[in-house]
Formats: sequence, C-alpha cells, structure tokens
Amino acid sequence: MKIVSLDILRLALPFHAGRSEDPSSSDEAAYNAASPQLKRMETLLVRLTTDQGLQGWGEAFGHLLNPVSFTALQHLVGPFFVGAEVTADPDSFAATRLAADRALHAFGRTGPVLYALSAIDIALWDLSAQIAGQPLYRHLGGQRRRIEAYASLVSYGNQPAEVARQVQRAHAAGYRRIKLHETEFPAIQAARQALTDDAGLMVDVNCPWNFSEAGQRIEACRDLQLDWFEEPLWPPDDIGGLARLRRHGTPIAAGENASGVEAFHQHFLQGAIDIAQPSVAKIGGITGMREVFALAATHGVRVMPHCFYYGAGMLATAHLVASLPDPAALETPFLQWPRPLYPDFPFAGELTLPETPGLGYLPDPAVLREHQIDSCSLTLDGARP
Repeated sequence: MKIVSLDILRLALPFHAGRSEDPSSSDEAAYNAASPQLKRMETLLVRLTTDQGLQGWGEAFGHLLNPVSFTALQHLVGPFFVGAEVTADPDSFAATRLAADRALHAFGRTGPVLYALSAIDIALWDLSAQIAGQPLYRHLGGQRRRIEAYASLVSYGNQPAEVARQVQRAHAAGYRRIKLHETEFPAIQAARQALTDDAGLMVDVNCPWNFSEAGQRIEACRDLQLDWFEEPLWPPDDIGGLARLRRHGTPIAAGENASGVEAFHQHFLQGAIDIAQPSVAKIGGITGMREVFALAATHGVRVMPHCFYYGAGMLATAHLVASLPDPAALETPFLQWPRPLYPDFPFAGELTLPETPGLGYLPDPAVLREHQIDSCSLTLDGARP
C-alpha cells in the first residue's frame, strides 16, 4: 500500500487528578507533565492514510513542546513518508525510515526531529500490523495478551496527607504498583505507610539533585523498600553518577531523557541503571524501542517503558510491554478524563489487549474535533492547514 496522506493533530484534553483543593494558577512548574498546575494535557497525533483506506496512528512527544514537534513533522519529517510504501513486513518501510533518519541527522539525534520520526514510526507499525491482520503485540512477537498496568500519579506538592490519600485511591482502583512524583521524604514515607506491604511503590523525582544530595535522599529512603528511584540526578546524562548511586541499594531507573538508542548503550556499558525506561514517543518509535530492548537483554538490564501519554504512544507502549517478560508493566497516568480519547480503553491495574489488528483502539472523532487546537495535512499534492 502507498501512503497518500499524513495528518498532524494537536489536542489538549482537560483532566482532573482528584485533588482535594485546586492548585495555584501559577505556571511556574507547568513544563513537567506531572505538575499540579496543569489542567489540560496536550498530545500530538499523526494519522497515516493509505491508498486502500487503512489508517495508522502515532504520537510524538510532547506536551508543551508540541508546537516545535508539530513544525518538525510538517516541514522536515512528514514529507519523507507521503508516497512511501508499507506492507505487512516492517522491512517495507525500514529503508524510508533510515533515509529520513540519515538525511536529518544534522538536526540532532534527539529532540523534535526524533520525536516526529517516533510518531510516524508508530503509525507505520500500526499499518503493518493491520495489513498482516494481527494485533500489534503479536506482530511484535509478543505472547502476553494480558498485562499489568501501574498508576503514575501527578505531583501533589509533597503534602503527606494528600499523597497518602491519593495512593490509597489508586490502590483501591486496583493498581498493585504506584509511582509518585514527589521529592520530600515525609511525602514518600506517607505513601509507603498508606499502602499494604505487598504494594509496589516507585518515585520519579525528575532530576532535581546533585550527586551528594541524591545520595543522601536515596539513603534516607532505604527502609521504605522502593521498587526504584527514577532520575535522581541533574544533569540526567551523568551516567557515572548514576552508576555510583546504585551502591546505595535502591534500584535506579532512568532513560526517558536519554539522547537516542546509543545513550542507552552507554548506560548499559557503564552499569548506570537497574531499570531502563525508553519512551516510544521520544526514542524513535517502536523501531527505537526494539533496539533498546535488544541491548538491554544483552546486558541483563530490566526494561520498564516510560509512558506519561494518553494517545497512540500509550497504546503502542501497551503492545510493547506485551512483548517483554514479566514484570514489565504499562505506566498509565492516574488521571480522570471527562471524555477520554479512547472511550473503550480499560484504565485498570490489569488489562487484556484486543485482538483487533494494529493498535486495537480508535480515537473518538468527537473528542478529536472538540479538543483540537491545531492541525495540518500533507498529501501527494502538497500541504494544507
């Protein structure tokens, strides 16, 4: 089949996070998608349409960077793929994918250009699985149709009582593992005390500390038996520092901000992380994820994909998790959507992937229409807004 059009859709969906009080209207911390300041979450979707009417969906990173990724899709990356061929064999689009990657390498091996390539790569795999008549997880060689999901909470401002209430709410909803976005010991301790002993607890601190501070914080949390400490260091690419922090005994997770597949290779070579967290909308799509998976297996590193998304990137990550061994699980934002993008997607502690070919879910056309804030189409005849 030939790709005859590429649509770029920028959305912003309202959500709420069950807070007892509304956060301040300040935008000071809104660059982090887990910020308590945000009341709408953006996504950037792509839709590839073939000459036989099939549609494949992808998602680019992301969030407040979307205007830049949108421009990269429209002017740099997208034109490579309009007119390209795709079949049930992923090798059918590998040459076009590689040609775009090589032609655009001078613009950086990460950032908006790679995010744009990630979105298109996801959509190409979706199409390939549909043509093959297989759900994507099976097209990827996965066998686990039923997978676990863990709840990824937004920040609750390091307020111990509120954090305790929220983790209990997530646990009552059926999540056996919960991830915080808090940085202070009292809030993390309150979460641990609010949960049963068999519940898993992880902490993502978003790169706030130098090496000395990080070591002290991790040591203070040693008795809390955290499943992992995520991105404790600034800068996030201090690979040697991460390797030394592992000596404190709490597993170290990182990777959503890694600069491409090669950066993961360096993390593995230097023994920097216990858990690798590639992000499908940032690392080069499903193709990039599979490269990281293979490297991680070679070095004996566990993979737990990063996924603070609600679009095609979330769906693709679910299928990728099904191609990994236990205890890999799907990270899902613990948010309530007045109107979700995928009304049939089961936000729960466990989910069964559909047997529908491809990603398995289609976005609600009304949600696309009502919450769209920008769009563009690339066709064989050229671009149109």
